[in-house]
Amino acid sequence: MSAVKDNSAEHRFELAIEGSDEPAAAYYQIEGDRLTLTHTEVPQPFSGLGIGSELARGVFDVIRASGRKAILRCSFMGGFYARHPEYSDIVVG
Repeated sequence: MSAVKDNSAEHRFELAIEGSDEPAAAYYQIEGDRLTLTHTEVPQPFSGLGIGSELARGVFDVIRASGRKAILRCSFMGGFYARHPEYSDIVVG
């Protein structure tokens, strides 16, 4: 596995998955200094292996490092945040 990368051309964060040509991805929209997380996808063969949580942790860390805030409109990201309130400094709305 590699680190989460921002693919700004596609408006998504990506996490490469060993053994897959498709990355796990978290899609977003930019609204000023906020990123609205709208949808998360993990390729089906890799579902349930913790890849989504690894992606979410990396996304929140990248957003924190950028000084931006996150708005959670994705149910997966919302569920991750509910279990990880240590990201409350970057989550709004």
